[in-house]
Amino acid sequence: MKITVKNLNNEEVGEVEVPEAVFGCPYKEHLIHTVVRAVLAARRAGTHKTKVRSEVAGTGRKLWRQKGTGRARMGSPRSPIWRKGGTVHGPQPRSYELGVSVGEKKGALKSALSRKLADGEILVLDSLLLESHKTKVLEKQIAGLGAGKKTLLVDSRENDNLLKAACNNPRLKTIDARAINVYDIVERDHVVFSQTALEKMVEVLGR
Repeated sequence: MKITVKNLNNEEVGEVEVPEAVFGCPYKEHLIHTVVRAVLAARRAGTHKTKVRSEVAGTGRKLWRQKGTGRARMGSPRSPIWRKGGTVHGPQPRSYELGVSVGEKKGALKSALSRKLADGEILVLDSLLLESHKTKVLEKQIAGLGAGKKTLLVDSRENDNLLKAACNNPRLKTIDARAINVYDIVERDHVVFSQTALEKMVEVLGR
């Protein structure tokens, strides 16, 4: 399977061979859905916290005797039934991570990439090295490639000019080839790889 390689001026400069095992997989919607849920769940901080009765401020003494006052018996003003008392069954710090295997993650990523390629939404460039870090320059070049409004740019994290040029535009997102995930693929209209980044990703997925 071959993909046309272009440059930033949208000129064809060659072709790159990609394995059928990565870009020719059937579309597995349920698997992609499962992995995307896991990716989004792992991003949740899980730092929400309420105080139980042992953590709220308040005296520990019994405010009135058990019997003889005509009032309901009361053991502590920090009881949940009192104003400013502790909270019962409130949220506590936790992890929201879902159990997804490495094989499932790779399978979902291959399926998403295959669908993108079949839909003509994957572009491969000979290089994503920019002469300038200006956002407008990058926007013009991406528009010239025919990419959609939301574009994922995949290259090395050492490409400083690309990172600086893309960070001011929410429609552009950069990611290292070894850190790409299913959510990044399905959430963007087009995916633009540098040839080097594509080879690195294929190397990881082929293991």
